Amino acid sequence: AMKRIGCRVLLLLLIHWVTWSSPKPCWNTRARATALLSKYPIIDGHNDLAYTVRTLLNGDVSALQLDKDLTRVEPFASSRQSQTDLPRLRRGRVGAQFWAAYIECGSQYKDATQKTIEQIDIIKQIIEKYPDDLMWADSTDGIEKAILQGKIASLIGVESGHAISGSLSVLRSLYDLGARYMTLTHTCNTPWADSSVAEEKGGAPDQPTGLTQFGNRVIREMNRLGMMVDLAHVSADTMRQAVKVSVAPVIFSHSSARAVANKTRNVPDDVLRAVKKNGGVVMVNLYSCFLVADCTNPTVEDAVKHVNHIRRVAGVDHVGIGGDYNGVDQFPADLADTSAYPNLFQALLDDPDYRWSEDDLGKLAGGNIFRVFRQVEQVRDVLKAQGIQPDYSLIQLEDILGETHCNSDW
Repeated sequence: AMKRIGCRVLLLLLIHWVTWSSPKPCWNTRARATALLSKYPIIDGHNDLAYTVRTLLNGDVSALQLDKDLTRVEPFASSRQSQTDLPRLRRGRVGAQFWAAYIECGSQYKDATQKTIEQIDIIKQIIEKYPDDLMWADSTDGIEKAILQGKIASLIGVESGHAISGSLSVLRSLYDLGARYMTLTHTCNTPWADSSVAEEKGGAPDQPTGLTQFGNRVIREMNRLGMMVDLAHVSADTMRQAVKVSVAPVIFSHSSARAVANKTRNVPDDVLRAVKKNGGVVMVNLYSCFLVADCTNPTVEDAVKHVNHIRRVAGVDHVGIGGDYNGVDQFPADLADTSAYPNLFQALLDDPDYRWSEDDLGKLAGGNIFRVFRQVEQVRDVLKAQGIQPDYSLIQLEDILGETHCNSDW
């Protein structure tokens, strides 16, 4: 009798194992992905809606109909860089969004600071216009509060260090205006940091390799403020140096894995290992040309490859999502806009390479960037308790490379 009972137990365990380990039908994983993102909503690292409003509406937020399906509203319907509206954000289960205050490289040494402040104003006006769906946040507590109220926490990230015009005073002022991360460069070098363009053939000339001494000061002042250091867009040398200089975890708000798609905008494996040691997070960019090297016919499975590679090298605690919607014009068909995040999580649940637990998917969805942001706040508090004072250093004139024709003496 005992032998028969033992056989039954083994049979039940075998049935349970086969049922648990077998691929789940699509309808089941879709339902699981949607349910999971209802519990662990997306905290996305980068969206360029504000720049779309600037370019298509001349910054006139009163003309924006974000609560409508913008695929049916001109001029958004005809734009290849319009993948965001409130209905799609809701379908995508977005709980928090870092909105990019971006201005093109042509503004450097001219009116970059003014235009960045205008972009911050656009973001704030959008948040104010849609109080039933969006809620201002500038802290991890603010993110939690918004999500608990069923709203999309709306934060600001400044995209590119040329926004500060080589001034730590401007950096502090942008923080006071609500910016909670700054990308050190865009597709141009700043006087104090190399862009990924510097790695490319014929890249930006006459620039220092990686960070200058002033660049180090920028990072340390960001640490003191509680402002996340964003290394998307920077060169590999800048990445390596910045991770060493920063005493707080760093982020890549919208970058993917260079070993999977060999683009200078993506993160090399040695940097992924350094990010693990630093405690930071790499938020996968869903732009077609960063997912596959030739930009041709990517699918959600290509995004999965990047997520899995970053997990494999840096660890599951150091990967997130930074879609780059409204910032570029090519996405996989099954990741076409901000409604598509459940497609990515369904693909991860179906993927044979990794068994993603619910907790691990929660980290990817938003838990990791939330943890990093909180640690950056904690570093700020520690530095304040230590009596660390603001840095009043000025950028060295030799760093400005003669680009002072738009500057007054004082």
